Amino acid sequence: MATHSARTLKLRIKLCAFAALGPGKADLLEAVDRCGSISAAARDQGMSYRRAWLLIDEMNRALTAPVLDTAVSGATLTAMGRQVVDLYRRVETKAAAAVAAELDELSRLVAEAPQPAAEGCTGRRGKGKRP
Repeated sequence: MATHSARTLKLRIKLCAFAALGPGKADLLEAVDRCGSISAAARDQGMSYRRAWLLIDEMNRALTAPVLDTAVSGATLTAMGRQVVDLYRRVETKAAAAVAAELDELSRLVAEAPQPAAEGCTGRRGKGKRP
């Protein structure tokens, strides 16, 4: 019998009409906490400073208080930022536990050597290469 790596659950929580919270934003907030600045966190997460700032700004506009305190010397998570990360990680853990059996069953259905789409044929609208 083939051995498959466990499937993982990626949870995205819609906060409002324009913002959602998922693993990327939670990872970014944790990186700011660990690195001490938005620019260092952006590098840590492999994104531009602009992209990191836009994600943080989106969270700030969606929530009742900012997720970061910023200063010339860097950035730190606010109580709101810590609460958002903590709640997201708790929801993520509970959701994964709730569907663990189904994810395991789904893992057994995945081919031993799945074949990716041909180059330029991603199945995603507007994302593939055009001739």
